[in-house]
Parts: sequence; structure tokens; C-alpha cells
Amino acid sequence: MLFNDGIIDGVEVRLLKRRDDHRGWLTEIFREDELPERFIPAMCYVSLTHPNVTRGPHEHADQTDYFAFTGPGDFQVTLWDMRENSPTCCLRQTIIGGTLSPTMILVPPGVVHGYKNISDVPGLVINCPNRLFGGWKREYPVDEIRHEEEKDSPFVMIEHTLRCPFIKERA
Repeated sequence: MLFNDGIIDGVEVRLLKRRDDHRGWLTEIFREDELPERFIPAMCYVSLTHPNVTRGPHEHADQTDYFAFTGPGDFQVTLWDMRENSPTCCLRQTIIGGTLSPTMILVPPGVVHGYKNISDVPGLVINCPNRLFGGWKREYPVDEIRHEEEKDSPFVMIEHTLRCPFIKERA
């Protein structure tokens, strides 16, 4: 299967504003008044990914992920639209987010996604999905279709060395 590059319908990407002061920095990850009406987070977690490590690709049948890439670390996020009825079916979208460009990415069900830490330091990722991992009291199967170990998987994380045009290198 071949994917064309483009902007995937239903994926929302927003630059996050980082507020620096003498104590450090603060970034609002989400606000109720900025969330899509159809999306309400059910939980929140943070994960650490070591340099040059990839998580995914995988997808969800029902869950929407709400990722925040704020740093430390920079990530290449790759998305593949596998929704048969989507106007952007078979498109691939790549986003760079993290320390250099704090970014929020809303990933709807049926969009395969993976990310790689492209920095030299461990990176943090926050996710506030709209479903509980394993359901209420972790009593149900996890809504996750994993593609990491598939032989001949079409979901290949292509190495990108170009940064998004809005990223400005810090001194």
C-alpha cells in the first residue's frame, strides 16, 4: 500500500504557547473552551521515550488520543489515515513537535499513529485520551491495534530531517 502525503481530515494540530519566566516554563495542554465538543478526556498519562526510540505505529477502533509534545525532547509524529469513508483515506501526515515547537495533536479513531524521539535527550509525551485504558477498572480489552511487529507493514516511519517552517532554533 502506498500513502500520499497530506493533511488528514479530523486530525487537529495546534501549536501550544510556552510561557517562560525565571522559574522555568508553563504550557497549557488543553482547555475546555478550546476542546472539540465531541472530545472529553477520560484520563491522562505521561510517558518517557529514550532518544531514537519509536512508539507505534498503532491505531484505535474507538479511542481518540490527545497528545501534547512540549519537551523535553523533539518528536517526529507520523499519521496514516486508514478510515475507508474518510476523504483523506490513504494519506500520511508528518508533524514535528516538542521542545522546539510545543504541539498538541488530536488523533481520531482509525488513524494509525506512531512517534519517534528525534532528539539527543529523553523526551516526555502527555496523552489525554477520551477512553480509559482497559475500560472501567481495567476490566476490558485494550482498544489498540498494534502494527509494530507486522512483517511488511505499510506503516513505516520515514526519517525526516526537515523541520516544520515555524520552528525556530533556540540558542
